[in-house]
Amino acid sequence: MNEHLNTTDQPGTAKHRRADRKLGRTMIGLGAVVGLGLAAWAGTANAATSSGTATAKATPTCSAAALKATYGQQLGGGMNHAGIVIRLRNLSGKTCALRGYPGLGLENSAHKKLTTHTTWGNTWYAHNPGKKTLTLKDGESAEAVVAWTHANTGTSGAVHAAFLEITPPASTQHKTLALPQWVDHGDLSVTALAKHITVTP
Repeated sequence: MNEHLNTTDQPGTAKHRRADRKLGRTMIGLGAVVGLGLAAWAGTANAATSSGTATAKATPTCSAAALKATYGQQLGGGMNHAGIVIRLRNLSGKTCALRGYPGLGLENSAHKKLTTHTTWGNTWYAHNPGKKTLTLKDGESAEAVVAWTHANTGTSGAVHAAFLEITPPASTQHKTLALPQWVDHGDLSVTALAKHITVTP
Protein backbone atom coordinates (compact mmCIF):
# COMPACT_ATOMS: atom_id res chain seq x y z
CA MET A 1 0.00 0.00 0.00
CA ASN A 2 2.79 2.31 0.90
CA GLU A 3 4.69 1.39 -2.27
CA HIS A 4 1.59 2.22 -4.39
CA LEU A 5 1.25 5.59 -2.75
CA ASN A 6 4.93 6.33 -3.30
CA THR A 7 4.73 5.23 -6.97
CA THR A 8 1.60 7.35 -7.55
CA ASP A 9 3.17 10.47 -6.01
CA GLN A 10 6.31 10.46 -8.24
CA PRO A 11 4.77 11.73 -11.52
CA GLY A 12 3.03 14.58 -9.67
CA THR A 13 6.24 15.53 -7.94
CA ALA A 14 8.12 15.58 -11.23
CA LYS A 15 5.47 17.84 -12.78
CA HIS A 16 5.68 20.22 -9.84
CA ARG A 17 9.45 20.28 -10.13
CA ARG A 18 9.28 21.05 -13.87
CA ALA A 19 6.75 23.81 -13.18
CA ASP A 20 8.95 25.19 -10.43
CA ARG A 21 11.98 25.17 -12.72
CA LYS A 22 9.99 26.90 -15.51
CA LEU A 23 8.71 29.51 -13.03
CA GLY A 24 12.24 30.01 -11.72
CA ARG A 25 13.59 30.50 -15.26
CA THR A 26 10.78 33.00 -15.96
CA MET A 27 11.52 34.96 -12.80
CA ILE A 28 15.25 35.01 -13.62
CA GLY A 29 14.43 36.27 -17.12
CA LEU A 30 12.17 38.98 -15.75
CA GLY A 31 14.82 39.94 -13.21
CA ALA A 32 17.39 40.26 -15.99
CA VAL A 33 15.06 42.48 -18.04
CA VAL A 34 14.30 44.67 -15.04
CA GLY A 35 18.00 44.84 -14.19
CA LEU A 36 18.87 45.89 -17.74
CA GLY A 37 16.14 48.51 -17.63
CA LEU A 38 17.43 49.94 -14.36
CA ALA A 39 20.98 49.93 -15.69
CA ALA A 40 19.88 51.77 -18.83
CA TRP A 41 17.94 54.32 -16.76
CA ALA A 42 20.89 54.85 -14.45
CA GLY A 43 23.19 55.28 -17.44
CA THR A 44 20.86 57.87 -18.97
CA ALA A 45 20.54 59.74 -15.67
CA ASN A 46 24.30 59.76 -15.18
CA ALA A 47 24.81 60.93 -18.76
CA ALA A 48 22.30 63.75 -18.25
CA THR A 49 23.98 64.78 -15.02
CA SER A 50 27.41 64.68 -16.63
CA SER A 51 26.12 66.68 -19.57
CA GLY A 52 24.63 69.31 -17.26
CA THR A 53 27.85 69.55 -15.29
CA ALA A 54 29.88 69.82 -18.47
CA THR A 55 27.61 72.59 -19.76
CA ALA A 56 27.93 74.53 -16.51
CA LYS A 57 31.73 74.17 -16.56
CA ALA A 58 31.88 75.12 -20.24
CA THR A 59 30.96 78.79 -19.56
CA PRO A 60 33.69 80.41 -17.46
CA THR A 61 33.50 83.94 -16.10
CA CYS A 62 34.90 86.54 -18.49
CA SER A 63 38.31 87.67 -17.29
CA ALA A 64 39.51 91.24 -17.67
CA ALA A 65 42.06 90.04 -20.22
CA ALA A 66 39.25 88.56 -22.35
CA LEU A 67 37.34 91.86 -22.51
CA LYS A 68 37.78 95.13 -24.37
CA ALA A 69 36.31 98.20 -22.68
CA THR A 70 34.89 101.02 -24.79
CA TYR A 71 32.45 103.88 -24.43
CA GLY A 72 29.08 103.98 -26.08
CA GLN A 73 26.66 106.87 -26.00
CA GLN A 74 27.71 109.99 -24.10
CA LEU A 75 24.91 111.41 -21.96
CA GLY A 76 24.21 114.99 -20.94
CA GLY A 77 21.33 117.02 -19.60
CA GLY A 78 20.42 119.76 -17.21
CA MET A 79 21.12 120.20 -13.52
CA ASN A 80 24.83 119.41 -14.05
CA HIS A 81 24.15 115.74 -14.84
CA ALA A 82 26.51 113.76 -17.05
CA GLY A 83 26.95 110.12 -17.93
CA ILE A 84 28.18 107.57 -20.39
CA VAL A 85 27.47 104.02 -21.54
CA ILE A 86 30.36 101.62 -20.98
CA ARG A 87 30.71 98.40 -22.95
CA LEU A 88 32.67 95.24 -22.24
CA ARG A 89 33.21 93.17 -25.38
CA ASN A 90 34.29 89.53 -25.29
CA LEU A 91 37.33 89.07 -27.53
CA SER A 92 38.56 85.81 -25.98
CA GLY A 93 37.58 83.62 -28.92
CA LYS A 94 35.38 81.59 -26.54
CA THR A 95 32.04 82.00 -24.79
CA CYS A 96 32.21 83.46 -21.29
CA ALA A 97 29.78 84.91 -18.74
CA LEU A 98 29.32 88.11 -16.73
CA ARG A 99 26.97 88.84 -13.84
CA GLY A 100 26.51 91.93 -11.73
CA TYR A 101 28.01 95.40 -11.58
CA PRO A 102 31.30 96.70 -12.93
CA GLY A 103 33.67 98.16 -10.38
CA LEU A 104 34.57 101.81 -11.01
CA GLY A 105 37.42 104.05 -9.92
CA LEU A 106 38.66 107.49 -10.90
CA GLU A 107 42.30 108.34 -11.64
CA ASN A 108 44.07 111.64 -12.17
CA SER A 109 46.33 112.42 -15.13
CA ALA A 110 49.22 110.55 -13.45
CA HIS A 111 47.01 107.46 -13.02
CA LYS A 112 46.88 107.99 -9.29
CA LYS A 113 43.68 106.72 -7.74
CA LEU A 114 41.23 109.39 -6.63
CA THR A 115 38.58 109.09 -3.94
CA THR A 116 35.61 107.41 -5.62
CA HIS A 117 32.20 106.39 -4.25
CA THR A 118 30.10 104.10 -6.45
CA THR A 119 26.39 103.45 -5.98
CA TRP A 120 24.75 100.44 -7.65
CA GLY A 121 21.21 100.70 -9.03
CA ASN A 122 19.17 103.22 -11.01
CA THR A 123 20.94 106.19 -12.55
CA TRP A 124 19.73 109.56 -13.80
CA TYR A 125 19.61 108.11 -17.32
CA ALA A 126 18.47 104.52 -16.97
CA HIS A 127 16.61 102.09 -14.74
CA ASN A 128 18.67 99.30 -13.27
CA PRO A 129 18.05 96.01 -15.16
CA GLY A 130 19.10 93.97 -12.09
CA LYS A 131 21.74 91.28 -11.81
CA LYS A 132 21.46 88.63 -14.51
CA THR A 133 23.92 86.10 -15.83
CA LEU A 134 24.93 87.20 -19.33
CA THR A 135 26.43 84.62 -21.67
CA LEU A 136 28.64 86.38 -24.18
CA LYS A 137 29.78 84.64 -27.32
CA ASP A 138 33.00 85.80 -28.91
CA GLY A 139 32.42 89.33 -30.19
CA GLU A 140 29.33 90.02 -28.07
CA SER A 141 29.12 92.86 -25.54
CA ALA A 142 27.50 93.78 -22.26
CA GLU A 143 26.85 97.37 -21.21
CA ALA A 144 26.16 99.49 -18.16
CA VAL A 145 25.23 103.12 -17.65
CA VAL A 146 27.45 105.34 -15.49
CA ALA A 147 26.24 108.74 -14.24
CA TRP A 148 27.51 111.61 -12.09
CA THR A 149 27.06 115.33 -11.52
CA HIS A 150 29.63 118.00 -12.29
CA ALA A 151 29.66 121.54 -11.02
CA ASN A 152 33.37 121.84 -11.74
CA THR A 153 35.38 123.74 -9.15
CA GLY A 154 32.23 125.34 -7.80
CA THR A 155 31.54 122.21 -5.75
CA SER A 156 33.45 121.62 -2.56
CA GLY A 157 35.20 118.27 -2.81
CA ALA A 158 34.87 118.06 -6.60
CA VAL A 159 37.30 115.59 -8.17
CA HIS A 160 39.06 116.40 -11.43
CA ALA A 161 39.41 113.02 -13.12
CA ALA A 162 41.40 112.05 -16.17
CA PHE A 163 40.75 108.30 -16.37
CA LEU A 164 38.09 105.77 -15.37
CA GLU A 165 38.97 102.29 -14.09
CA ILE A 166 36.45 99.61 -15.07
CA THR A 167 36.69 96.28 -13.24
CA PRO A 168 34.58 93.43 -14.64
CA PRO A 169 32.48 91.49 -12.08
CA ALA A 170 34.43 88.79 -10.21
CA SER A 171 37.74 90.18 -11.51
CA THR A 172 40.70 91.73 -9.70
CA GLN A 173 42.07 93.39 -12.86
CA HIS A 174 40.67 96.50 -14.49
CA LYS A 175 40.52 98.28 -17.84
CA THR A 176 41.31 102.00 -18.07
CA LEU A 177 39.63 104.57 -20.33
CA ALA A 178 40.16 108.31 -20.59
CA LEU A 179 37.54 110.35 -18.70
CA PRO A 180 38.55 114.03 -18.46
CA GLN A 181 35.66 115.12 -16.24
CA TRP A 182 34.87 116.91 -13.01
CA VAL A 183 32.94 114.56 -10.72
CA ASP A 184 31.22 116.02 -7.68
CA HIS A 185 32.66 114.42 -4.54
CA GLY A 186 33.91 111.51 -6.70
CA ASP A 187 30.35 110.08 -6.64
CA LEU A 188 29.39 107.72 -9.47
CA SER A 189 26.25 105.65 -9.97
CA VAL A 190 26.11 102.61 -12.24
CA THR A 191 23.57 100.03 -13.41
CA ALA A 192 24.12 96.28 -13.55
CA LEU A 193 25.48 94.91 -16.80
CA ALA A 194 22.96 93.91 -19.47
CA LYS A 195 23.01 93.03 -23.16
CA HIS A 196 21.26 96.36 -23.81
CA ILE A 197 19.99 99.18 -21.60
CA THR A 198 17.54 101.83 -22.77
CA VAL A 199 18.74 105.29 -21.81
CA THR A 200 17.18 108.72 -21.66
CA PRO A 201 19.79 111.18 -23.01
